[in-house]
Order: sequence, then structure tokens, then C-alpha cells
Amino acid sequence: MPKEEQELRIIPVGGLGEIGKNMMAFEYGEDLLIVDCGVMFPESDMLGVDLVLPDFGYLLPKAQRVRAIILTHGHEDHIGGLPYLLAHVRAPVYGSDLTLGLANVRLKEHGMASATTMHPVSSGDRLRLGPFDVEFFSVNHSIPEGLGLAIRTPVGLVVHSGDFKFDYTPVRGRGTDFAKLAALGGEGVHVLLADSTNADVPGFTPS
Repeated sequence: MPKEEQELRIIPVGGLGEIGKNMMAFEYGEDLLIVDCGVMFPESDMLGVDLVLPDFGYLLPKAQRVRAIILTHGHEDHIGGLPYLLAHVRAPVYGSDLTLGLANVRLKEHGMASATTMHPVSSGDRLRLGPFDVEFFSVNHSIPEGLGLAIRTPVGLVVHSGDFKFDYTPVRGRGTDFAKLAALGGEGVHVLLADSTNADVPGFTPS
């Protein structure tokens, strides 16, 4: 398909509108980029179920086309499914030092420490992954070293916030990079994917 006729597909592999199994895939032409790969812990009526995984069915036939897996932060609902995915999809993994450290613990538990290569990134870093130009920026969350993503694609800029809150007095780590968000807004955002738990509830969350 000619480049000008290709489209960007954004696939919520783990679903949307719930807490758990966070996983998003970006597909352009023959290339795929995966952001996060989490689990969901079972509800009270899920008897005998230990973990709920995203449905990898869409990705498995295209496993060879996955350019990278990016982890936004180290919570289980964003990294817990990684060992199960890497059993089928061999792709490099990118994330902050803390996030990769926590993910590596999970891989070792599954005997999969050598299943991938891990590449630490920091706020301000920028990667070229096929048609995806990914820039990382700092976001504050209830775990240190959270990262948001500015994903520049041939059809426009996608901003993926990761999980975030606006905390002006974080206990540890950096706050959300308001200047970068403003700059991205000035650049023009084609799609915004934002996730902030209880953002629609009045009040404040403690640091």
C-alpha cells in the first residue's frame, strides 16, 4: 500500500475504561509498537482465576512485525503480562530504570530473563522505531519514574500520557512536565490518550 494511503491503527489490546491489563498497540503499515502489557487481578466472582491477561490474539499472527514494547511505569497492571507476551513476541523492551528492574523480576520468576533485551530510557530521550518517532517525558504517578510518550507518526502526533496525576509536591521523583505538554499542544496533537484514575472525582490525592 502506498505510504500516503496507509493509516495509523490504535488497538486497545487490554480494553479500555477499567483498571487492569493496560496494553495499547499502534500499527502503521507493516510495523507495530506496543505500549505496556499489564494484568488485571480477578474479581470476586472469578473463582479459580489468578490473573486476567490482555487478549493477544490480534498480535500473535503479527509477532514478527513488533518493533518494540514500551513500559510507561512499573505497576502490575502495566508490566505484569510481559512474561506471557514475550513467550510469543520477541521484541526489545524500553522503560525507565525502575520500571525495567521491576519487569525483570517478573521475567526471572518465569525463567525468561533472557527472553528480550531491555533498554533504559529517561525523560527527554527520543527513539526512532520504524515509522514511530518516540519521545519520553516525565509524568508524576504513585510510583516513581513514570513516563509519558509523544509518538510522532506519518499521520500526526499521538500523546500517550501513561498513568499520571498533577502533584506539585511529589514525595520522590519528578513532577509532570507541564512545559513539554504545552510544547506538544503547540505542535498539534492528532490523538490524545490520557489515563488518570479518579480524575472525575472532586478533591485532591495526597502526595
